[in-house]
Amino acid sequence: MDAQTIIARRVAQELRSGNLVNLGIGIPTLVANYVPAGLNVFFQSENGLIGTGPIPEQGMAHPLLTDAGGRPISALPGAATFDSAMSFGLIRGGHVDITVLGGLQVDAGGHLANWMIPGKMVPGMGGAMDLVTGAKRVIVAMQHAAKGKSKIVAECNLPLTSARPVDLVVTDMAVIAFPGGKATLMETAPGLKVAEVLAVTEAELAIPDKVPEMKL
Repeated sequence: MDAQTIIARRVAQELRSGNLVNLGIGIPTLVANYVPAGLNVFFQSENGLIGTGPIPEQGMAHPLLTDAGGRPISALPGAATFDSAMSFGLIRGGHVDITVLGGLQVDAGGHLANWMIPGKMVPGMGGAMDLVTGAKRVIVAMQHAAKGKSKIVAECNLPLTSARPVDLVVTDMAVIAFPGGKATLMETAPGLKVAEVLAVTEAELAIPDKVPEMKL
């Protein structure tokens, strides 16, 4: 199983029936492919759609049906479309139950950085500031390290997305939560030991007595 699949499958386990869920671009969009059978979840795209389904199969994409990042999406029966004002009203009004976002860094206190300084590099900010501030629960789905550097850092040196800490980070190596504002290792990926996760993690993690493996 590749890294992105591990992350998406594990994040999908956090969804509950009736949730209104926003998926960011990149790895988060894959979560829609792994919703457990029988779970009735409503996916929202901030460009104005509730009822997005799995990523369309090759050749089945509609050019006018995309997510906020411009990638093809599908719409399930009963889906609703609306303008951006309504969409961000839902987000800022606290009606989104879960947002799943990609990240560049998450620090030991759960603060997320997921955009670069303008003019330096893409990606841009998108609706992340509103989502992190307004959603009831924030989950970051990202690879544990990039270019040999940990993305779980002691303190973010990129601009923060929001002053609000995130609730959960799911990587290809671990699940990390922040009880009491302290980064805590909750699960390891199948086949990985705690020491192997710590070896590629810059931030100090609290380690419970028992750290189970992800059940994928």
